[in-house]
Amino acid sequence: MKFGVVVFPGSNCDEDLVYTMKEILHQDVVKLWHKDTDIQGVDFVFIPGGFSYGDYLRSGAIARFSPIMDEVIKHANKGGYVMGICNGFQILTEAKLLPGALLHNASRKFISKNIHLTPVSKSAIVTSNLERDRAYKVPIAHGEGNFYGPADLIKELQDNDQILFRYCDAEGKVTEESNPNGSLDNIAGITNKTKNVFGMMPHPERCADFELGNTDGREIFESILSSVIA
Repeated sequence: MKFGVVVFPGSNCDEDLVYTMKEILHQDVVKLWHKDTDIQGVDFVFIPGGFSYGDYLRSGAIARFSPIMDEVIKHANKGGYVMGICNGFQILTEAKLLPGALLHNASRKFISKNIHLTPVSKSAIVTSNLERDRAYKVPIAHGEGNFYGPADLIKELQDNDQILFRYCDAEGKVTEESNPNGSLDNIAGITNKTKNVFGMMPHPERCADFELGNTDGREIFESILSSVIA
């Protein structure tokens, strides 16, 4: 299995993802520059967090038109795996690989702190091997993480098991108070209908190393690996 990490001007979590996948999880990883038109035969593409193109115009709106994204879209449409984290999630919604939109946080403030997530989808590889009813502590760092969609989309996500994570409290209870940004239905991550494209706002790559005192994020990556590597 070969993994690729896309790098845009303004990406700042690319090295975190490369380190996590290569040094911690011992996978074959390459960087994919945003101007490239070749994804180097990777099986799984990560689009990292950061501030691609300075988040000018709208988060992810410019990055969506980088040359590499044409190849990422082709890869996804052929059934290849793609996962966007934070700014990467925003880019995937702009590219229409994932539904909905990420709006400004309800507080209108940038939020950087640890929050808790509970896995929802039983069929998506990102969550299929995670413990149910458990709260995973994962950091967030975003100003536009407020997931929004019309009521029929939210129902569709619920009905099709497309919700990856919901924000919850430390006991795993999904409450209004545990929602850091105003996301509808406390949604912190989703997948597409065919469950090969994933997006989440929290940063599992920032809590994957034992040196950080929290490896809840590592378990998310291990869930992926247990499903995609025979």
